Amino acid sequence: MEKQLYAIEGREIEITHPDRVVWPEAGIAKLDLIRYLMEVAPYMLPYTRDRMLMVWRYPDGIGGKRIEERSIHGAAPEWVPRVAYGGKERILLNDAATLAWLANRGAVEFHVPFDRYNRKDVPTELVFDLDPAAGMPFEAVREVALKLKETLDGLSLASFPKTSGATGLQIFVPIAPRYTFEEARLINTFVARYMLEQLPDRITLERVVEKRGGKLYFDYLQLWRGRTMAAVYAVRATPQATVSTPVTWDEVSAGFEPADFTIATMPQRLRTKGDLFKGVSSEAHRDEQQIDEVLAFVRKNGQ
Repeated sequence: MEKQLYAIEGREIEITHPDRVVWPEAGIAKLDLIRYLMEVAPYMLPYTRDRMLMVWRYPDGIGGKRIEERSIHGAAPEWVPRVAYGGKERILLNDAATLAWLANRGAVEFHVPFDRYNRKDVPTELVFDLDPAAGMPFEAVREVALKLKETLDGLSLASFPKTSGATGLQIFVPIAPRYTFEEARLINTFVARYMLEQLPDRITLERVVEKRGGKLYFDYLQLWRGRTMAAVYAVRATPQATVSTPVTWDEVSAGFEPADFTIATMPQRLRTKGDLFKGVSSEAHRDEQQIDEVLAFVRKNGQ
């Protein structure tokens, strides 16, 4: 069996089949993925830290079967951070060595919940997921996102967009970690209904794909207990290895395509622009954004 040793954070990680192709169309192998993850780890980990991980493994590359894992299966090094939950051991994505160990096991996509294990049921942000219909130009997603920003600005809520890594945009609103999922849902629902009133011909709140009528799905319900979203800077199982990428509102306004951001382009983008998601992953920034006044407004006007 082909193996290669990789030293990370004082841990020696054994990489098996480093040349195994994971993304055939893009010609990207397992070792390419691990090198990428090591480069982006300082930017990804501040957000994923202490969140119970869900991974999508593709042991035979993205053209093979997908295995979803939410807990440790089989043996794992003792240094892999974990927490007991629901009678199982859940991995915490807290360090680069764990990232590499998971990638060696075939993990391609990394998804995390909206709360941390030590503050369960306390979301760290509001999130709106803009999911375009099949064949919908990304221009339509950008236009809805800009209208959403205008709405959030009107509520004095700072917001940070990132691509899903697939076809959509996800808008994060960092909040102080002292509100419940129910309180976050109140605001999300209020915003979603307002957006539907403003753009009834362009968006839908219908979760059933067949009932969306070709409209953009404005997903305000994903923000909930146990649900997850692709981690920032995570690679997706798309043909070109696209990445879930933070973008500026100026970039959203100017225009781009999600396919612009890949495992090949992200390292240089980070070197040039830095971490555009630090406004979300920074504890200090989250603590600054209280939503008491917004909650009071929604409770008064949301019915």
